Amino acid sequence: MEVKTSMDDLHEIEAIKRLKAKYFRCCDLHMFDELQECFTEDVTARYHSGQYAFDGREQLMCFLREAFAPTMLTSHHGHTPEIELTSPTTAIGIWAMQDICIDVAAGTTLRGAGFYRDEFVKVDGQWKIKLISDDRIYAEVENRADSPSLRLTENFVTRKKWVTGIGERCRRTQPDHDGGREPADDSPTDRDTRP
Repeated sequence: MEVKTSMDDLHEIEAIKRLKAKYFRCCDLHMFDELQECFTEDVTARYHSGQYAFDGREQLMCFLREAFAPTMLTSHHGHTPEIELTSPTTAIGIWAMQDICIDVAAGTTLRGAGFYRDEFVKVDGQWKIKLISDDRIYAEVENRADSPSLRLTENFVTRKKWVTGIGERCRRTQPDHDGGREPADDSPTDRDTRP
């Protein structure tokens, strides 16, 4: 019986790892419909040591669509997970994180590292993120123009047919006649908002 319980725990831990992997993948690929499946409706987010705080899935998704705008090329990696099952339907986890964020429009590259501290809950048999938070160890920004030989040789945004409105400022848009969204006149200027 002890072996069976241990194996059950390992299956649950693996499911949580896959959930967090899906979160990173969907952020980087701007897959927002799939990304919102990762969260509970009442999710709490505290990015950058609470500098960016959001309560509820709708508010969080609005931020993520803005942060991962079409001009952003990002790569987020989560490593060395420390996951503890606190009950059959709850868990906590710590993840080391490294990211690179290229802002094509601003001509900058942000590199950083830190730790995520998350809480998970099992809803209808599926693990969801109930609390997501991160604390950075460091972040640095480079002006890409300072390296004349530096150039992008791949850019998935230019290969993808973008749906009008993805990544635009959600509070500053309005529907067009096709039911899409027209971009706001201004664009985000603070590009250190990526989670």
